[in-house]
Amino acid sequence: MGEALMTYFAARLTRSNDRWRAEEVGLDDCESLSDLGDVLRDSTGEVRLLVIEQDDEYAAIVRLDSDEDDPRAFLSDGHAADAYPMAAIVAEDLAEIGEDELEDDEDAPPAHDSAPFGDPDVVEDLGTSAADLLAMCAHPGTLPVDVLVAICEKAGCGEAFEDLRG
Repeated sequence: MGEALMTYFAARLTRSNDRWRAEEVGLDDCESLSDLGDVLRDSTGEVRLLVIEQDDEYAAIVRLDSDEDDPRAFLSDGHAADAYPMAAIVAEDLAEIGEDELEDDEDAPPAHDSAPFGDPDVVEDLGTSAADLLAMCAHPGTLPVDVLVAICEKAGCGEAFEDLRG
């Protein structure tokens, strides 16, 4: 038996002149947050987002504001970084949001907390506040893709995102 294929959905969303464009992208060659930023550098637009969802376990948002900037990112669930290589790439350079209760426990296993990681303000100017984003991630029964759909709807690219997802 071979290794199970990890499937993820990744879309690049770009806005130019108030028009959104959505396209599915492959991330197999990405090994760092910087590499994910390069996927966005390959596109143009005033707003450039990369959204990732995998197995209903996590949602990730990567944003590039200008080619000279480092990408900003948000990961909905830190536990996903322990099981999913793509989530680990996103979480690698990010700080956990909230208190880390395991910080002083030397016997704790090396694992990520379930708290979100990264920049919760990543889509604030697109209609989803940090508080709303964190609340959606913490809400029981809300799937990661539901979080992405809600963000896209508020940003004005919900239809393009839904069309892409089919």
